[in-house]
Amino acid sequence: MQMTEQDMTKLNQVRLEEGWKNSLTEFLLSERMDQIRSFLKEEIQADKVIYPPSSLIFNAFNTTPLSQVKAVIIGQDPYHGPNQAHGLSFSVQKGVALPPSLRNIFHELNSDLGIAPAKHGNLTQWAEEGVLLLNSVLTVEAGQPTSHQKQGWEDFTDAVIDVLNEQREHIVFILWGAYAQRKGQRIDQNKHLVLKAAHPSPLAANRGGFFGCKAFSKTNNYLKQNGIEPIKWQLEA
Repeated sequence: MQMTEQDMTKLNQVRLEEGWKNSLTEFLLSERMDQIRSFLKEEIQADKVIYPPSSLIFNAFNTTPLSQVKAVIIGQDPYHGPNQAHGLSFSVQKGVALPPSLRNIFHELNSDLGIAPAKHGNLTQWAEEGVLLLNSVLTVEAGQPTSHQKQGWEDFTDAVIDVLNEQREHIVFILWGAYAQRKGQRIDQNKHLVLKAAHPSPLAANRGGFFGCKAFSKTNNYLKQNGIEPIKWQLEA
């Protein structure tokens, strides 16, 4: 695509890993992305607190470059409490109490691979191992869950999934809950592995379908079968 000087300026303002930026250029220059920017600007001008901090909105992409993605765990929205969200789905910053969903994820990891639950909920090490921790919506207003839905982020993350689906092979998409599974309908299961289970939130997990899903071992088995280094799921202190 032919880019103007204004386009280049707009792209240079996006703090996004180059592989992702190059593959998402069309969306980043689209009217839909402009709408997201305008919405966030209005929210900030109205003195609303937005999570995660602006420097961490694209943290998942900057920690897991496009070329290094082995697996994707799709979440819905960032956490809306103070010091929780830092741009990785299901992850919270160190020193913050584990949310119930993450506690259940650690329980399943222990049951599946015998890995003892971590003493913190920061999943950055997973992201560095090639797990794209992708929320469908990348921002939220403090104390207002789902407040930034239907403002354009869903279209952006659909574009992300399309890039992975079309440009890469042998990625494991971990879809927990109906929301993530709807999001994953566009994935080519002839090229990638799609793992579906109930959401790890207590209400859903306790109804059955999450515990025993063995997403972690199934992911590593698939990666090994395709000559890809398995993921080290053990979190260091």
